Formats: sequence, C-alpha cells, structure tokens
Amino acid sequence: MTDVYVYYRVSDENAAQVRDRVLAMQAALASRYGVSASLKRRSDEAPGAQTWMEIYRAAPADFMPALHEAVCAAQLPIDGERHVETFVDIPCA
Repeated sequence: MTDVYVYYRVSDENAAQVRDRVLAMQAALASRYGVSASLKRRSDEAPGAQTWMEIYRAAPADFMPALHEAVCAAQLPIDGERHVETFVDIPCA
C-alpha cells in the first residue's frame, strides 16, 4: 500500500470553498477505496495564503487515476499546482 501526500497553496478568500470541496472529495474517495483521508494546513503562515496538505493512507494501486479524476471534477480554486508525493512502508528486516 502507498501513502499519498498532496500539497498546494490556497488563498484566504478561497479557503472555505476549497475546504468544502476537498472534504467532499475525500469522503467519496474514502468510501470507494477504503483510504484514510485527512486535510491539514501549515500552522505558521502569515495571512494571505495558506499551504494545505491532503493525506491518503493505504491507497490501493488503482487510486491515483481516481484521485486525478476527483480533483478535476472538484475544480478546486487553488493557487498554482498540486504537488503529489507517494511513500511506501519500509519492510522489516
């Protein structure tokens, strides 16, 4: 299984709209794929724009195309691009 981390910038004026859309998107993805999803933002930023992170734990192999489709459908008003990183567990020796 893979953990997926997605970060991006959100302006203060779009924050409520982005939050609502992302939470709805995450709920649908969690229901469909069984992932554990969370949404966080950086705590140490000045007013104006925020850095947010979506986290999807234990994503199955077919999750990434579905995430891409969900993001396109959500039409998130973010600043710039979404940056996606994936991590896998390190097996025990």
